[in-house]
Amino acid sequence: MKLGLQIPYFTYPGGPAALGATFARIVQEAEAAGFDSLWVMDHYFQLDGWGPPDLAMLECYTTLGYAAALTRRIQLGPLVAGITYRQPALLVKTATTLDVLSGGRSYFGIGAAWYAEEHAGLGVPFPPRKERFALLEETLQMAHQMWRGEDAPFEGAHLHLGRTLNSPNALQRPHPPILIGGMGEQRTFGLIARYGDACNIFTWAGVDTVARKYAALRERCAEVGRDYAAIEKTTLSELLVTRDGRIPPGTHPLPEPPTPITPAQAITHFGQLAAIGTDHAIVNTPITHLPGAFDVWATEIIPAVTAMVPAGR
Repeated sequence: MKLGLQIPYFTYPGGPAALGATFARIVQEAEAAGFDSLWVMDHYFQLDGWGPPDLAMLECYTTLGYAAALTRRIQLGPLVAGITYRQPALLVKTATTLDVLSGGRSYFGIGAAWYAEEHAGLGVPFPPRKERFALLEETLQMAHQMWRGEDAPFEGAHLHLGRTLNSPNALQRPHPPILIGGMGEQRTFGLIARYGDACNIFTWAGVDTVARKYAALRERCAEVGRDYAAIEKTTLSELLVTRDGRIPPGTHPLPEPPTPITPAQAITHFGQLAAIGTDHAIVNTPITHLPGAFDVWATEIIPAVTAMVPAGR
């Protein structure tokens, strides 16, 4: 099973002047520890779960481009890019640029967007949910056309492109893996079955809930004749792991911090995810910025997790 790291906050000691150096250290330490992938959120304002909206938040693709220049192996992606935040064809162009400059190490994470407050705050249109999902589906169709190398018009109800020229094209063929975010068992999972390469399921409600979501995705795949095994099953967990199971000084002050756990407890958690067929477990943690935060991951957790074989593989 693969293991990824999501970095969801950027409020570090030293403020904005030290942010670039701190983030660079985190990214390089994560790669050295053996994480398979690195992800950042695509938001303008910080989320309630991590603090008030005015906490530091970096633009997603600029941040991933910076991370690409600092690394050589780790895969990079947004978890996930909101369909409303950028003109869709330019989003595909941006994602393609990341894939080219990273040497083919990108994921294309995309979703229907949901955070109305940041849209209103920065003047970004936020259409009704039904329209956002229609735009998401057209964007996925258009992205496939661009990544096929077709220089042709694209006409949809929402998107009207004179030509889908995309040069240079992505290095990964047929395209960067498309991860469609969201846990809706009908519309979202239907889009994954038709257009996606990966899903992402939150683990907050427990492993049994994740298993039920996988079962629903399997049903959507069967409905369209898609091989369920071809979909990479990814999860997102919020964990605070330390050798002694205690909260270390300097931990980011979350409104509702996770209960500290030991490496053995973390390994058990990932083993449960592997047992239900998870291919790629992604985690975030409020101690990412602390020096040595990944030591226990490198020596104990990552070797154990990478040896796990997801059920069905």
